[in-house]
Amino acid sequence: MKELIRFIRRFAAPYKWNIVVSVFFNLLTAFFTLFSFAFIIPILQMLFGINTQQYFYMEIGEAGLKDVLVNNFYYYVGKMISTEGPSLTLLFLGMILTVMTLFKVLSAYASECATLPLQNGVVRDIRNAMYRKIVSLPIGFFTNESKGDIISRMSSDVTEVQTSVMQSLYALVKYPIMIIACLGMMIAISWQLTVFVLVMLPVIGWVMGTVGRKLKTQTLAGQQRLGSIMANIEETISGLRVVKAFNAERQMERKFGGETEDLYRIHNSVGRRYSLAHPMSEFLGTMAVAITLWFGGSLILSGKSSIDAPEFIYYMVMFYSLINPAKDLSKVSYAVRKGMGGVQRIDRILNATNPIQDPPAPKDLPADRRKSSIRFRDVSFSYDGERDVLSHIDLEVRPGETVAIVGQSGSGKSTLADLIPRFYDVENGEVEVDGINVKDLRVKDLRSLMGNVNQEAILFNDTIYNNIAFGEKEATREEVIAAAKIANAHDFIMETEQGYDTVVGDRGCRLSGGQRQRISIARAILKNPSILILDEATSALDTESERLVQEALEKLMKDRTTVVIAHRLSTIVNADKICVLHEGRIVEQGTHSELIELGGIYRRLVEMQQV
Repeated sequence: MKELIRFIRRFAAPYKWNIVVSVFFNLLTAFFTLFSFAFIIPILQMLFGINTQQYFYMEIGEAGLKDVLVNNFYYYVGKMISTEGPSLTLLFLGMILTVMTLFKVLSAYASECATLPLQNGVVRDIRNAMYRKIVSLPIGFFTNESKGDIISRMSSDVTEVQTSVMQSLYALVKYPIMIIACLGMMIAISWQLTVFVLVMLPVIGWVMGTVGRKLKTQTLAGQQRLGSIMANIEETISGLRVVKAFNAERQMERKFGGETEDLYRIHNSVGRRYSLAHPMSEFLGTMAVAITLWFGGSLILSGKSSIDAPEFIYYMVMFYSLINPAKDLSKVSYAVRKGMGGVQRIDRILNATNPIQDPPAPKDLPADRRKSSIRFRDVSFSYDGERDVLSHIDLEVRPGETVAIVGQSGSGKSTLADLIPRFYDVENGEVEVDGINVKDLRVKDLRSLMGNVNQEAILFNDTIYNNIAFGEKEATREEVIAAAKIANAHDFIMETEQGYDTVVGDRGCRLSGGQRQRISIARAILKNPSILILDEATSALDTESERLVQEALEKLMKDRTTVVIAHRLSTIVNADKICVLHEGRIVEQGTHSELIELGGIYRRLVEMQQV
């Protein structure tokens, strides 16, 4: 329950007035519940001859105000019975009871409506908080997390919190008020009998709690298994071509079937325990009523009780009115335990730390940002803290210079480029932009200098126009079209059905690889960055597409500081400097011709591609 309280404090604070309003209407509901029963029992006693006392009209001052009001009420009821008859009196009684019940249900309805913004608003806020956290976390966080599992946390885990925790908040506001109200009335009627009840109820609560104690653990296991299933689905869809090419359908089906079988067993176990809540609370509640009925009735029959039979009837009505919300509250505890597993998985994202932070006193970039310099000073980097991916890198890229990074796969080329925009932070050494350590700059300012074109063109399921203008809110349509023309994309865009308003599909699936890449280049052109990072931007293209993309890249690279990670060495022949990475170290530097004459690793790489 402590976890639930922390959870409510964190997310429910903006909705405190909804809770206040709900509490107010729940107090009204409790009032009408208590006094509708208190009102009806004495009248029934008079109607059916149980209470034969004669009442006379009393003036205010003859007794206490309460006694005068009660006496005069019974006086007028007795008078109505004698003058109008029992039948009409009973009809009048039914009308009053109906009106009081109407007020009770209206106040109950109002209290529930008051909590709806709380229930749904907290779920909305959790999703927004998770999304903000996901987009703010560094790329390194997602190398250790499955995309499918993260999606599961944002979908099924949040839904579990909504159904199991947030919908229980209304019950946590409503039922304790009703329980306290009924218990207070029971104490007022007979505190001795209530002491007996209070001794018995904790025993019943302990039995219920024992059954529900494992729900949270089992639900957490189920949510983790569901996350694994979502990850499996995401991997299967992404790699469906490979699955079919290797005839691995049955293998994937067996793996998926095993995971769903585990989830099936967990859900059955959770469902059995959750379903046990209602019948167990029903049985234990009835047993509590029966024990109380026997104990209180025995006291009255033996003459040892301070209350009479009618008061005991009302006492039992109050006790039964307490049992129902107590049973429902016990089911709430089951639901909360069930939902807290999802809360724990959500917290793993919300409580994740982001090491990429703005400095306490950030420095400002130079006013002239058309060209920027980059400097690596004795940089070493490791992903796991054990094996260095980069070792003692010293490299300078002057303003407007094009530097190409080449080397075998796994040599650290992409890692080197990722250190410039602080996708990762260096552990040893410094990375400088315009002579300033990147850690001394605001992350937003640093990345505003840079444009990225990667091997895989990342497009969103939106229009071509919005993909080009991505991140540039103030871009005009003319500027978007101009960027597309420079990127050799305008012609094919105009050939599509709706031109710039054509939706590209999931990850740009309605476009060819070359078309996707040219839109990606147009996006970088529109940003007009002073530093350009090209990560094997043409390696996955056919010859014709590569020619068009290369032309667009040359226009983009003009008069910009450019770092090119090259797979096809023919594309970086004219680079100002070529750096050869081998096992995380720069082993050769120079122009294309200088490195060819050197006869080292670079020359062997060129000769291998010419074969």
